[in-house]
Amino acid sequence: MLPVLRVDRARTAIEQAARLAGLGVATVELTTTTPDWPAALTALRREHPDLLIGLGTVRDTDTAAQARDAGVDFLVTPYAVPGVREAADRVPVIEGGWTPGEVAAAAEHGVAKLFPAQVGGPAHLRGLLAVMPEVEIVPTGGIALEETQAWLDAGALAVGLGSDLTRRLADDPAAVADWVAGLTKQEVG
Repeated sequence: MLPVLRVDRARTAIEQAARLAGLGVATVELTTTTPDWPAALTALRREHPDLLIGLGTVRDTDTAAQARDAGVDFLVTPYAVPGVREAADRVPVIEGGWTPGEVAAAAEHGVAKLFPAQVGGPAHLRGLLAVMPEVEIVPTGGIALEETQAWLDAGALAVGLGSDLTRRLADDPAAVADWVAGLTKQEVG
């Protein structure tokens, strides 16, 4: 899974990422829609040096360069954004797409993000992989924890979990801990 921490405060992102790291999750994605995301990135880098930290919802080159300079491990865009790969320099970029052409173009550079995933569901992913079986895709957007296995069964490389995960981390962290503990090692982080 790829936890996508789209929250309303940097402190909340730090707390949720720390909680996930404590559960053994090795990767988190902060988002540019979180106010003061650079502070969250800096704090997490300091407090959890082994955590793989990405920045999502990157929609311009200035943000890509700022994240690169702050030490982000990867960037995620919701769609093709001109110049982001160049601004990222050697930082990997997971580019978003929805249509077969958009996903294929994104996959030319590595892993592609299928967004918004909930619109087409696992059937859309299976359809894409039927004509592009070599492509690695991470569906993201509107996916509930209980749907993770269906996406993996459809061929997802990993599954981006956002609002459902962050809501549950806030409301019932013990249930999230149980859920993470139930995942196999290859499905976590």
